[in-house]
Amino acid sequence: MVDVSELVARAREGRPRAVARLISLVEGASPQLREVMAALAPLTGGAYVVGLTGSPGVGKSTSTSALVTAYRKAGRRVGVLAVDPSSPFSGGALLGDRVRMSQHASDPGVYIRSMATRGHLGGLAWAAPQAIRVLDAAGCDVILVETVGVGQSEVEIASQADTSVVLLAPGMGDGIQAAKAGILEIGDVYVVNKADREGADATARELNHMLGLGESRAAGDWRPPIVKTVAARGEGTDEVVEALEKHRAWMEEHGALSARRTRRAAREVETIAVTALRERIADLRGDARLEALAGRVVAGDLDPYAAADELIAGVTGNGS
Repeated sequence: MVDVSELVARAREGRPRAVARLISLVEGASPQLREVMAALAPLTGGAYVVGLTGSPGVGKSTSTSALVTAYRKAGRRVGVLAVDPSSPFSGGALLGDRVRMSQHASDPGVYIRSMATRGHLGGLAWAAPQAIRVLDAAGCDVILVETVGVGQSEVEIASQADTSVVLLAPGMGDGIQAAKAGILEIGDVYVVNKADREGADATARELNHMLGLGESRAAGDWRPPIVKTVAARGEGTDEVVEALEKHRAWMEEHGALSARRTRRAAREVETIAVTALRERIADLRGDARLEALAGRVVAGDLDPYAAADELIAGVTGNGS
C-alpha cells in the first residue's frame, strides 16, 4: 500500500519515479486504483493528447521522437506513451520505442513510458486511458500516444486522442490498402514519412485522391492535411506541429475538442462498467443460478436473451 496523496504530489512536481509508480498501479489494476483516479480527477484536462498510428515500419517511433524534439524547443513538457506488442513469453513490452527515443532519456521535461498491449486489440493497452490521465495530472502539456503497428480495423487511437496522426510511407501499399485499414476515417493529420524515398509523391497523391473520394464535408469542416516528412532527419516536423496546432485551434473554435473529450470519458466509463460486470458474471461460473438459467435455455423454457437479462438483473441487484 502506498500514500496516494503524497505520490500524486510528487508526480505533480515532475518526479519521474512517482509518475512511474502511478502508472504501475494503473497497469497492475491495484486495489488502490480507485483512490488514485479520485486524486487525479481534479488535476486533469490541461494536456493535448496526440495519437500516432500506422502500419509497422512507417517510422512511428522516429516521428514521435522528432515531435518530442520540436515540442521541447517550444518549451512544452512532453509525455510519451509508447504501446508495444506483448512478449509471448514474459507478457511485458518489448521496449523498442525506448531505443529510438534514447536521446530524450536525460531530459527532465520528457517522460517516456512503454506499455504492453497484453493481448488487447485496437493498437492500445487496456490501461492506456488511465495512464494518459496520470501524465496529464503530472503536468505534461502534450501527450504523444504511439500505438503498436496496426493492421486492418485496429484504429482505437481515434477514440483516445484529441488529434489522430496517421503515418504512411512509400512502398507500404496503395490507396486501396489504406482504405481497407480504416485509416481514412480516423486521421486528422496524415503524414507521409520517408519522403526522400521513391514513390513518396505518388503515395501523397493517392492518399489525397482517396480522401477526396470519401469526403462528405460541409463548408468550414476540417479537411485533414497531408504532410511529407523525413523524420530521421527532422525534416517536415515543424510542418506537422503546425498542422496539429491548426487542428487544435479549429476544434476549440467549433467546440469539437470538448465533444471529443466527453466521448472519450464516456467510452472509458463504459469500458470500466462492462469490465466490472464481466468479472461479476465470471464469478457465477458453476453457480446454481447460472446453471439453472442454462438448463431452462436447453429445455426451451427460456431464450438466451431473456436468460441474459435475468442474469444481469441478478448481478446488478435489480432482480427479485
